[in-house]
Amino acid sequence: MAVNPSNLTALQVMQDAPVIPVIVLHEVAHAVPLAHALVAGGIRMLEVTLRTPQALACIEAIARQVPEAVVGAGTLLSAADARSSHAAGARFAVSPGYTDALSQACRDLRLPLLPGVATSSEIMAARDAGHHELKFFPAVQAGGLPLLKAWQGPFGDVRFCPTGGITEDSAPQFLALSNVVCVGGSWLVPAEALAAGDWGRITQLAARARGLR
Repeated sequence: MAVNPSNLTALQVMQDAPVIPVIVLHEVAHAVPLAHALVAGGIRMLEVTLRTPQALACIEAIARQVPEAVVGAGTLLSAADARSSHAAGARFAVSPGYTDALSQACRDLRLPLLPGVATSSEIMAARDAGHHELKFFPAVQAGGLPLLKAWQGPFGDVRFCPTGGITEDSAPQFLALSNVVCVGGSWLVPAEALAAGDWGRITQLAARARGLR
């Protein structure tokens, strides 16, 4: 499926594969080969978190050199994060929480946002701002499967990407829920594989993740 960056939606980001990899990069040199490895395994939506000083440079490298990937920025905390991520080439955004300021900044930039929520009040605030595709974070720590099931009733129009504490083994349980479209997971990019440049292993993990649903 071709992805048009000019009209990409949060739902399209979530629907592309069962897992969105949560990526922490400390070396810009790792960005492009990692992106190629994930794409080779069938994972195109790549969330590079703004947790390191190198993150924006990594996003820029992937955006320029791996056109078959759709690189996004994660751990956005402010409107300034949204602007810098967009300038670096990010095509979607993910945040650990929700604020009106971040929501408005992403809307102004036409940058699809998956805002993080962990409570019913946060879901209601995000819905009021027009967001119906949300990141549930930290998923396992905040209530996991039982909480997602409880939300099915009052928030039947909301779809979630649970992230935080989810593993390859537990992911199918989350994906089986009607209000879960995909999950976020760091297991696709193990730190030791990244450090060793073991791109073949990462491609294998991506291919297994692609087949989870």
